[in-house]
Amino acid sequence: MTFYQELQLNQAGSKNLLKKSETLKEKLYHMWVYLVKIAVTMAFCFFFVSIFSILFGNENSIVGVVVLLCLMVFRNADLGIHTGQSTMLLALFFVIMTVCPHLANQFSPVLGMLLNIAALAVLILFGCHNPFMFNQSTLVLGYLLLYGYDVTGKSYQMRLVGMALGAALTCFVFYRNHKNRTYKRNLKDLIHEFDITSSRTKWQICQILCVPIVLCIAELCNMPRAMWAGIAAMSVILPFMEDMHYRVRKRIVGNIVGVICFTVLYFLLPSSIYAYIGILGGIGVGFSAQYGWQAVFNTFGALAIATETYGLQGAVSLRVIQNVFGVVFALAFCVIFYWFMSKKKESEVTVHAE
Repeated sequence: MTFYQELQLNQAGSKNLLKKSETLKEKLYHMWVYLVKIAVTMAFCFFFVSIFSILFGNENSIVGVVVLLCLMVFRNADLGIHTGQSTMLLALFFVIMTVCPHLANQFSPVLGMLLNIAALAVLILFGCHNPFMFNQSTLVLGYLLLYGYDVTGKSYQMRLVGMALGAALTCFVFYRNHKNRTYKRNLKDLIHEFDITSSRTKWQICQILCVPIVLCIAELCNMPRAMWAGIAAMSVILPFMEDMHYRVRKRIVGNIVGVICFTVLYFLLPSSIYAYIGILGGIGVGFSAQYGWQAVFNTFGALAIATETYGLQGAVSLRVIQNVFGVVFALAFCVIFYWFMSKKKESEVTVHAE
């Protein structure tokens, strides 16, 4: 494996190489490559988001984050269908992420929930056909981030331009990287494969319904940072209940540990470098291959931003409450939904038997 190829590995792949190292020299080499990868990734991310902030305003730095997520994911991940159709779908996804979160913020929580359901239905049914590729962690996360950091007026006009640029970049990179691949399925196949009895379709429906409902309830309760609850719910909804239980536990524990670590750093470090705690969290995520540790370090970035608005106590309280609410509601929703579907299936079998 070349140096460049090793740089392309994810955290799990790099750590697997470290575990398999037979000599100290080999282990040190793989560790060095791993550190270089983290440093290069962090530098590129910082540079990329900074460029978007300069071009489109600080209030639109989140656009840089969303575009960066899409570029980094879809340069390797696909949608499982013909490349040309996938590219057009990606362009459509950017239109949805640009327009729908902004419109939903203009409506009441209930009307906004209905629009969010419609928007997420398109993103998830056509962009997240394979749940184990975790495209929802890019598309739905991007949608929620733009929803939570909405802007108006001139800033929104600049957001339109930034997202258009992001769509062009993502579609170009996606098509270039996937144009030579052969796919046996197309858009019609995705529609035909929609089956309410399959675990995949039930997972998709849970994502489509549960995340907007979580947002709506949080907003009706006047809870700031409602997107945190939505993101928490999205991240734990998986096709199999055992996996969901695991993620719910890790999300709750990880956020509590992250809050405690952030609070300690907040009191130990001088106020002039509070903003860099978020960068520290990004580095920690880069070293984390397990979901629980990712939840710990993701908390740093979220709190670093929220503390400026709500203060330490307010930000910490919101973070814990929103995450616990989001994951517990998601688990309860999916348990009830899966139970209802199983009962419906049993009744249908009984009717056919008679």
